[in-house]
Amino acid sequence: MITVHYLENSRAHRILWLLEELGLEYQVKTYKRAPDMRAPGSLKAVHPLGKSPVIEDKGRVMAESGAIIEYLVDTYGGEALRPAHGSDERLRYTYWLHYAEGSAMPLLLLKLLFSRLPQQMPLVLRPVARLISKGVSAKLIDPQLADHVAFWERELERDGWFAGKAFSAADIAMSFPVEAGMTRIEARETAALRRYMDAIRARPAYQRALARGGAYVYATS
Repeated sequence: MITVHYLENSRAHRILWLLEELGLEYQVKTYKRAPDMRAPGSLKAVHPLGKSPVIEDKGRVMAESGAIIEYLVDTYGGEALRPAHGSDERLRYTYWLHYAEGSAMPLLLLKLLFSRLPQQMPLVLRPVARLISKGVSAKLIDPQLADHVAFWERELERDGWFAGKAFSAADIAMSFPVEAGMTRIEARETAALRRYMDAIRARPAYQRALARGGAYVYATS
Protein backbone atom coordinates (compact mmCIF):
# COMPACT_ATOMS: atom_id res chain seq x y z
CA MET A 1 0.00 0.00 0.00
CA ILE A 2 1.12 3.54 -0.73
CA THR A 3 2.24 5.49 2.34
CA VAL A 4 2.06 9.28 2.33
CA HIS A 5 4.25 11.13 4.80
CA TYR A 6 2.00 14.10 5.41
CA LEU A 7 3.04 17.35 7.07
CA GLU A 8 0.04 19.30 8.35
CA ASN A 9 -0.84 22.52 6.50
CA SER A 10 1.46 21.74 3.62
CA ARG A 11 1.73 20.93 -0.06
CA ALA A 12 1.20 17.28 0.88
CA HIS A 13 -2.55 17.88 0.69
CA ARG A 14 -2.24 17.77 -3.11
CA ILE A 15 -0.91 14.22 -3.04
CA LEU A 16 -3.81 12.96 -0.92
CA TRP A 17 -6.16 14.72 -3.32
CA LEU A 18 -4.56 13.07 -6.35
CA LEU A 19 -4.73 9.65 -4.70
CA GLU A 20 -8.42 10.19 -4.07
CA GLU A 21 -8.99 11.26 -7.68
CA LEU A 22 -7.24 8.06 -8.78
CA GLY A 23 -9.30 5.95 -6.38
CA LEU A 24 -6.21 4.37 -4.80
CA GLU A 25 -5.78 2.80 -1.40
CA TYR A 26 -3.20 4.54 0.77
CA GLN A 27 -2.23 5.20 4.34
CA VAL A 28 -1.22 8.51 5.90
CA LYS A 29 1.53 9.13 8.42
CA THR A 30 0.97 12.61 9.81
CA TYR A 31 3.66 14.94 11.12
CA LYS A 32 3.04 18.02 13.25
CA ARG A 33 4.89 21.25 12.65
CA ALA A 34 7.27 22.57 15.31
CA PRO A 35 6.48 25.92 17.00
CA ASP A 36 8.69 27.64 14.39
CA MET A 37 6.48 26.02 11.68
CA ARG A 38 9.32 23.83 10.44
CA ALA A 39 8.87 20.12 9.74
CA PRO A 40 9.94 17.81 12.57
CA GLY A 41 13.33 16.14 12.41
CA SER A 42 11.67 12.73 12.22
CA LEU A 43 10.98 13.30 8.53
CA LYS A 44 14.71 13.01 7.88
CA ALA A 45 14.41 9.33 8.70
CA VAL A 46 12.20 9.05 5.61
CA HIS A 47 14.09 11.37 3.24
CA PRO A 48 17.45 13.08 3.82
CA LEU A 49 16.01 16.59 3.29
CA GLY A 50 13.28 16.10 5.87
CA LYS A 51 10.59 17.54 3.62
CA SER A 52 6.99 16.65 2.84
CA PRO A 53 5.34 15.28 0.81
CA VAL A 54 7.14 11.98 0.53
CA ILE A 55 5.55 8.74 -0.57
CA GLU A 56 6.62 5.13 -0.23
CA ASP A 57 5.40 2.70 -2.87
CA LYS A 58 6.66 -0.69 -4.03
CA GLY A 59 9.91 -0.23 -2.14
CA ARG A 60 10.52 3.22 -3.59
CA VAL A 61 10.78 6.47 -1.65
CA MET A 62 9.81 9.51 -3.69
CA ALA A 63 9.89 13.22 -2.87
CA GLU A 64 9.09 16.44 -4.76
CA SER A 65 5.43 17.15 -5.47
CA GLY A 66 5.75 17.34 -9.25
CA ALA A 67 7.72 14.11 -9.46
CA ILE A 68 5.20 12.35 -7.22
CA ILE A 69 2.29 13.58 -9.35
CA GLU A 70 3.96 12.36 -12.54
CA TYR A 71 4.79 9.00 -10.96
CA LEU A 72 1.26 8.38 -9.69
CA VAL A 73 -0.39 9.40 -12.97
CA ASP A 74 2.05 7.26 -14.99
CA THR A 75 1.88 4.24 -12.71
CA TYR A 76 -1.79 4.08 -11.82
CA GLY A 77 -3.70 4.82 -15.00
CA GLY A 78 -4.21 8.54 -14.60
CA GLU A 79 -4.67 9.35 -18.29
CA ALA A 80 -8.03 10.95 -17.53
CA LEU A 81 -6.13 13.50 -15.47
CA ARG A 82 -3.96 14.80 -18.29
CA PRO A 83 -4.66 15.95 -21.87
CA ALA A 84 -3.86 13.82 -24.88
CA HIS A 85 -0.23 13.45 -25.86
CA GLY A 86 0.78 15.84 -28.63
CA SER A 87 -2.03 18.31 -28.01
CA ASP A 88 -1.60 21.98 -27.16
CA GLU A 89 -3.38 21.27 -23.89
CA ARG A 90 -0.71 18.68 -23.06
CA LEU A 91 1.96 21.34 -23.48
CA ARG A 92 0.03 23.64 -21.16
CA TYR A 93 -0.35 20.76 -18.71
CA THR A 94 3.40 20.11 -18.63
CA TYR A 95 4.15 23.80 -18.23
CA TRP A 96 1.83 24.34 -15.26
CA LEU A 97 2.81 21.08 -13.60
CA HIS A 98 6.40 22.30 -13.41
CA TYR A 99 5.66 26.01 -13.03
CA ALA A 100 3.88 25.36 -9.72
CA GLU A 101 7.10 24.47 -7.89
CA GLY A 102 9.66 26.02 -10.23
CA SER A 103 8.32 29.58 -10.47
CA ALA A 104 5.35 30.14 -8.17
CA MET A 105 6.49 28.58 -4.90
CA PRO A 106 9.94 30.26 -4.62
CA LEU A 107 8.29 33.69 -4.70
CA LEU A 108 5.62 32.68 -2.21
CA LEU A 109 8.29 31.26 0.07
CA LEU A 110 10.25 34.53 -0.09
CA LYS A 111 7.07 36.41 0.83
CA LEU A 112 6.55 34.16 3.82
CA LEU A 113 10.17 34.30 5.01
CA PHE A 114 10.41 38.08 4.88
CA SER A 115 7.06 38.46 6.64
CA ARG A 116 8.44 36.39 9.51
CA LEU A 117 11.88 37.95 9.58
CA PRO A 118 11.19 40.58 12.28
CA GLN A 119 9.94 38.00 14.77
CA GLN A 120 13.12 35.98 14.34
CA MET A 121 15.40 38.88 15.30
CA PRO A 122 16.41 40.10 18.77
CA LEU A 123 13.93 42.64 20.14
CA VAL A 124 16.30 45.58 19.69
CA LEU A 125 16.75 44.80 15.98
CA ARG A 126 13.10 44.25 15.11
CA PRO A 127 12.34 47.83 13.98
CA VAL A 128 15.20 47.62 11.47
CA ALA A 129 14.13 44.13 10.41
CA ARG A 130 10.58 45.39 9.78
CA LEU A 131 11.88 48.14 7.53
CA ILE A 132 14.02 45.66 5.60
CA SER A 133 11.12 43.22 5.31
CA LYS A 134 8.69 45.88 4.08
CA GLY A 135 11.23 47.29 1.64
CA VAL A 136 12.13 43.96 0.08
CA SER A 137 8.47 42.96 -0.19
CA ALA A 138 7.34 46.26 -1.68
CA LYS A 139 10.15 46.68 -4.19
CA LEU A 140 11.12 43.13 -5.12
CA ILE A 141 8.64 40.43 -4.13
CA ASP A 142 5.19 42.01 -4.39
CA PRO A 143 5.57 43.39 -7.95
CA GLN A 144 6.62 39.96 -9.20
CA LEU A 145 3.79 38.24 -7.34
CA ALA A 146 1.32 40.69 -8.86
CA ASP A 147 2.56 39.67 -12.32
CA HIS A 148 2.11 36.01 -11.48
CA VAL A 149 -1.40 36.46 -10.11
CA ALA A 150 -2.41 38.41 -13.22
CA PHE A 151 -0.96 35.57 -15.31
CA TRP A 152 -3.01 32.99 -13.40
CA GLU A 153 -6.13 35.09 -13.82
CA ARG A 154 -5.70 35.40 -17.59
CA GLU A 155 -5.08 31.68 -18.01
CA LEU A 156 -8.13 30.73 -15.97
CA GLU A 157 -10.31 33.21 -17.85
CA ARG A 158 -9.60 31.19 -21.02
CA ASP A 159 -11.05 27.85 -20.00
CA GLY A 160 -11.58 27.75 -16.25
CA TRP A 161 -8.73 25.28 -15.77
CA PHE A 162 -4.99 25.58 -16.22
CA ALA A 163 -4.56 23.05 -19.03
CA GLY A 164 -7.65 23.44 -21.14
CA LYS A 165 -11.37 22.97 -20.69
CA ALA A 166 -11.03 19.87 -18.49
CA PHE A 167 -9.76 19.43 -14.95
CA SER A 168 -6.29 17.82 -14.85
CA ALA A 169 -3.47 16.97 -12.50
CA ALA A 170 -1.97 20.35 -13.41
CA ASP A 171 -4.84 21.89 -11.46
CA ILE A 172 -3.89 19.77 -8.48
CA ALA A 173 -0.30 20.99 -8.79
CA MET A 174 -1.40 24.63 -9.04
CA SER A 175 -3.92 24.45 -6.21
CA PHE A 176 -1.41 25.09 -3.43
CA PRO A 177 0.26 28.14 -5.02
CA VAL A 178 -3.17 29.62 -5.75
CA GLU A 179 -4.68 28.90 -2.35
CA ALA A 180 -1.58 29.99 -0.44
CA GLY A 181 -1.02 32.95 -2.72
CA MET A 182 -4.51 34.32 -2.28
CA THR A 183 -3.87 34.60 1.46
CA ARG A 184 -0.63 36.58 0.97
CA ILE A 185 -1.15 38.68 -2.14
CA GLU A 186 -3.27 41.77 -2.57
CA ALA A 187 -4.78 41.63 -6.02
CA ARG A 188 -7.69 43.49 -7.61
CA GLU A 189 -8.92 41.23 -10.39
CA THR A 190 -9.33 37.69 -9.10
CA ALA A 191 -12.80 36.62 -10.23
CA ALA A 192 -11.48 33.70 -12.29
CA LEU A 193 -9.19 32.62 -9.47
CA ARG A 194 -12.08 32.67 -7.00
CA ARG A 195 -14.19 30.57 -9.36
CA TYR A 196 -11.28 28.17 -9.73
CA MET A 197 -10.90 27.77 -5.95
CA ASP A 198 -14.63 27.16 -5.59
CA ALA A 199 -14.47 24.53 -8.34
CA ILE A 200 -11.55 22.57 -6.91
CA ARG A 201 -12.97 22.65 -3.38
CA ALA A 202 -16.29 21.33 -4.65
CA ARG A 203 -14.65 18.16 -5.98
CA PRO A 204 -15.50 15.16 -3.77
CA ALA A 205 -11.90 13.90 -3.94
CA TYR A 206 -10.62 17.24 -2.59
CA GLN A 207 -13.01 16.97 0.34
CA ARG A 208 -12.07 13.33 1.01
CA ALA A 209 -8.41 14.35 1.07
CA LEU A 210 -9.22 16.99 3.70
CA ALA A 211 -10.93 14.37 5.81
CA ARG A 212 -7.95 12.03 5.57
CA GLY A 213 -5.21 14.60 6.05
CA GLY A 214 -6.75 16.87 8.63
CA ALA A 215 -5.42 20.39 9.20
CA TYR A 216 -5.03 22.37 5.99
CA VAL A 217 -5.44 26.05 6.67
CA TYR A 218 -5.66 27.11 3.02
CA ALA A 219 -8.87 25.16 2.37
CA THR A 220 -11.05 28.03 3.56
CA SER A 221 -9.09 31.14 2.51
